Amino acid sequence: MPVSQPVWDLILAVHAFDWSDRVEQVFRLADSGITVRRGGSWVADAALCEADRDLLDALLPLAACRGRLAIAQLGQSLDGRIATETGDSWYINGQEARTHLHRLRALVDAVLVGAGTAAQDRPRLTVRHATGSDPVPVILDPRGRVEPGGPLFEGRRHAPPTLHLVGEGVRLPRPPSGVERIFVSSSGGEVAPQEVLDRLAERGLERVLVEGGGVTVSRFVAADSLDRLHLLIAPLLIGSGRPGLTLPPIERLSDARRPPIRSFRLADELLVDVCFR
Repeated sequence: MPVSQPVWDLILAVHAFDWSDRVEQVFRLADSGITVRRGGSWVADAALCEADRDLLDALLPLAACRGRLAIAQLGQSLDGRIATETGDSWYINGQEARTHLHRLRALVDAVLVGAGTAAQDRPRLTVRHATGSDPVPVILDPRGRVEPGGPLFEGRRHAPPTLHLVGEGVRLPRPPSGVERIFVSSSGGEVAPQEVLDRLAERGLERVLVEGGGVTVSRFVAADSLDRLHLLIAPLLIGSGRPGLTLPPIERLSDARRPPIRSFRLADELLVDVCFR
């Protein structure tokens, strides 16, 4: 989905627009206009190329919504793996898929990863492959097992503070400067996904991207706490390794959830947009 910068700039403008009392708004794109309705539907005055249309279709439903939003993403292989058995995952997806991920980051208030991803991948969770503002990074760490090191803990004096969500009763040393520890209720070493979203919303972080890993995303899916899921599927077969989604078993296919989906090309990869709500 190689797109023009003006189209992405338009999406950022839609994201920044106050939709609280407006149903539709016209945004300028070169010499034409794009009429965007709250919720993400749109009409253009002039013809657009397929890549630009796809980007508007994929991201305007996120940019033009009001209120709370919880979206997750997973980068995976054709056989549903997000890493090898040794944990190697750099990089399953190509450049366009990584750019899409960074655009998602730019459209949310906070980006959340689980303890395993924070400890092993040591991500930055910043917007680097696209223009836009960095979201607040959040580490979900009920047992307090993430060591205070790496980009999410170090050198954050002039960056958004990292929120370190830890289970109540866990004793840890004082966090470094630029990191705020928040204690949340937990049971059996787990925190209810909806409580996580509620606590973040209380701080004004209403739009949340659950970026990984597979265990964390699976818990949010199982708890029915997501509005959307973006699967970025790369054309490779890993054969064994860490699965993307692992959900509670069902006995009959009639019990399976069948959410509506849309698909978009990302170069030789596929974006599947799963709509839970």
